[in-house]
Amino acid sequence: MSEPQNFAGRHVFVAGGSSGINLGIAQAFARAGARVTVISRSAERVEEAAAGLRALGAQALGISADVRDAAAVDAALRQSHAQFGEIDVLISGAAGNFISPAAELSPNGFKTVIDIDLNGTFHVLRMAYPLLRKPGASVINISAPQGVNPTMYQVHACAAKAGIEMMTRVLAMEWGEVGVRVNAISPGPIADTEGMRRLAPSPEALAGMLASVPLQRMGSVQDIADMALFLSSPQAGFVTGTVIPVDGGSSLRGGRDMRASFVPRSAE
Repeated sequence: MSEPQNFAGRHVFVAGGSSGINLGIAQAFARAGARVTVISRSAERVEEAAAGLRALGAQALGISADVRDAAAVDAALRQSHAQFGEIDVLISGAAGNFISPAAELSPNGFKTVIDIDLNGTFHVLRMAYPLLRKPGASVINISAPQGVNPTMYQVHACAAKAGIEMMTRVLAMEWGEVGVRVNAISPGPIADTEGMRRLAPSPEALAGMLASVPLQRMGSVQDIADMALFLSSPQAGFVTGTVIPVDGGSSLRGGRDMRASFVPRSAE
């Protein structure tokens, strides 16, 4: 960003904030002066993330909670609200993914991704609603290109992300009347993330993914964090109901074939 954003005194809540893109977003808000809460399933990882945010000079709270458990999410949100007050920025980014042909995907595997990505997003947003600053809160869901582009061997992720994007639009309509904006960011290939390690597990798969990016480079976690800062800033005060690709143009190429990235269990 050309000008540093100032979120001093603001409360930012990040679901799935102990690693990867979501941790990078939490760190960006911490550097911008926000008080930050991160939640994740692993108590050890979430406290490590919170300690890192405090090392950046932020007031930070780490809470162990599984987004699949609505009651646990509600308890975490209320604990966060009791310590830091109304939530100004809510990031819902917990996700799970793996590569599998639909014909070999177990019902439990499909359900797991839906539960984490789609149901988890609903749990975070629904339980946070009473605690959001009204007017003024910014809600940001983390989607993926699979929400729009049909992707072979990703039927579970495609279904989950498509649901998240429609949820974003519906809640932007419903919550706009109280001054809450709801948007989503759709990251493309982002270097040094667990998602890339899963979706491009070999040098050949990684090269193929890079070749699909018109800008001919991988994105960075900072690219996503910059967009989150913008969407939560006054400069985006009239932006709601949008899903913004931050992908170097890769989604312009349409659907993808992930067969080259699939590793059969017998080969693992």
